[in-house]
Parts: sequence; C-alpha cells; structure tokens
Amino acid sequence: MSGRFDAGYYSEADLATEGFRSLGRNVRIARNCNIVGVSNISIGDNVRIDPYCSLIAAEEGSISLGSFIHIGSYCFLSGSDGIEMGDFSGLSQGVRIYTRSDDYSGEWLTNPTVPAKYTGAVRGRVVLERHVIVGSSTVILPGVTVGEGTSVGALSLVSKDLEGWGMYFGVPVKRLKGRSRRILELEAALRAELADNGNPGGGLST
Repeated sequence: MSGRFDAGYYSEADLATEGFRSLGRNVRIARNCNIVGVSNISIGDNVRIDPYCSLIAAEEGSISLGSFIHIGSYCFLSGSDGIEMGDFSGLSQGVRIYTRSDDYSGEWLTNPTVPAKYTGAVRGRVVLERHVIVGSSTVILPGVTVGEGTSVGALSLVSKDLEGWGMYFGVPVKRLKGRSRRILELEAALRAELADNGNPGGGLST
C-alpha cells in the first residue's frame, strides 16, 4: 500500500511547533484540515479533529476547545466572533458554526469583500457547553448558547439559545424531550479512573 489515500494525523511534535495559543496532550488533527489563525486557537487534552474540517479564527477571532472533544469530518467553524466548546462536547460530520452572518433582506450589501459599514452582518459568540452533542449537517447561527447536556439532531437549524439537558431537532430547532443525565455519572467514573492512573482531571475543567 502506498498510503496516498490515508493522509493521517499530525503528531504531537508537529502540533507543538505550530503556535497554538494553548495545546493539551493527546491531540490529533488530520493533516488535510484547513486551520487559519492558529495563534487564536486553544485546545485541551484528548481532542480529535477529523479530515477536511476548517477552523477559522483569523484576526480578532478565537476558537476554544475543551477536553475530550471530537469534531467529525467536513465541519466548518467560523470563529470570527468566538467559538467555545466545553468538555465532552462534540460535532458530527458536516456541522457548520457561524459567528457572523449577512443580512439577506436586501437592506445591506453582503459578503466579506465589502467594508463592514455597508453590511448589516449579525454577529455573536457561539458557546457549546459541556456534554453538548450536535448531529450531522446541523447549522448553528451567531450568538447562540447551547446549554449543558443538550443534544441537537442531524439537519437542524439552531438560531436561538437552547436550554440545558434537552433533546432538540428541526428547522428551526424545537425541544423534543429531556436528556438523561447519566453521562455525569460516567464523567465522574472517568475522573476517578484518571486519578487512579496518576492523571487527576485529565485536562478537564472543574
């Protein structure tokens, strides 16, 4: 096998020289990802970013990833106004997160080649709190906070804040029912196991 079909992941030594704002342990980023604004990106421990993802944090932008995070292939994170993902949060394939969006009404010019004073772009930081999971091809718009423990089904549109510990789905997204909190018990068990192995916390926030 030539290996030409398997681009693989950067080693920790490779990533350590790239100038991330902060970089934890056991971080895997596919070699065919597109990352802009590395110095504005913070990554915790035990994070995997799969092929063909784009993370954009140029100029005043920022992206902050906690620990135990997975970002599936073909995700797009536009962090112009900031994106934060808490511990144990994850994105399935093809999720799009936007922190700026043009006004489509015709009242303003659009696209990033136009000076800002001629556009009516909506702007706002996006926060995914701990234990949030987002399904394939979902779109999250600027200024949204998704509360702790919430899941969002595939092909959804999230344009408003979502309360914690719910299961949501749809265009626009609607709450279907509550979500089990058993994952908190599993997190506690993992913390205990990490502590037993001499790695208290494992990079997790407290």
